[in-house]
Amino acid sequence: MDKISVLNKEVAVYLMNDEDYISITDIARYKDPERTDYIIQNWLRNRNTIEFLGIWEQLNNPAFNPIEFDGIRKQSGLNSFVLTAKQWIGKTNAIGLVSKAGRYGGTFAHKDIAFEFASWISVEFKLYLIKEFQRLKEDERKQLGWDIRRNLAKINYRIHTDAIKENLIPAELEKPQINRIYASEADILNMALFGQTAKEWRDSNPDKTGNIRDYADISQLVCLSNLENLNAHFINENLSQCERLVKLNAIAIHQMTLLTADNKLELSAKRHIT
Repeated sequence: MDKISVLNKEVAVYLMNDEDYISITDIARYKDPERTDYIIQNWLRNRNTIEFLGIWEQLNNPAFNPIEFDGIRKQSGLNSFVLTAKQWIGKTNAIGLVSKAGRYGGTFAHKDIAFEFASWISVEFKLYLIKEFQRLKEDERKQLGWDIRRNLAKINYRIHTDAIKENLIPAELEKPQINRIYASEADILNMALFGQTAKEWRDSNPDKTGNIRDYADISQLVCLSNLENLNAHFINENLSQCERLVKLNAIAIHQMTLLTADNKLELSAKRHIT
């Protein structure tokens, strides 16, 4: 479950069945922190709300109960009409609202419905909610792109280690000796791209966890993926470690220059404008 800050109010967001649901309990706190259930019930008493929820369910929920919906719609707007989120869900098999119990519980709504509820609470709050929600989705997209490239680097690293196993590891070596060869070859890539070995990076960054590659940016991960494939090819060609390092370093310089060229142009343009 994620949290976004909207006008100094924390609003929970969680993913269910690949759809984003937003806490309308948290949204209601913007209007009255002490009576969120009462505010949601008042919103559900509104005939326009019932119409909106019913149409949304008919568009998105094949199991929605239209007969129960018609009964609720006819009663909506009457002084005696009362409806809670749990009653709406139970009677109509609705999926647009979700009632969660526990410490992080409350009433959640599909983002389409949550934005509608936010409009009823405050147009200003709705606009800031949409802005922060979009920022969250953009951050998730960037992280997904980084993860894909990180996993690609790991896959190519397997190709790299297979080439080492087939060409550089003599028979009957002990496991610690084999691991030293793998580490040595990994450092060929580290030296070619980052200019330092894994140990040198750890020694100069004692406060950081993980390894040097965990802190690589997207351009470096793309380049690293290419270097792993090339090094596997050079190993199969029986090039010495020294020869491979020189070649890989030259390739890394060339590729990083190309991969970062767009960023440099953007920075240059910004400086020119300012």
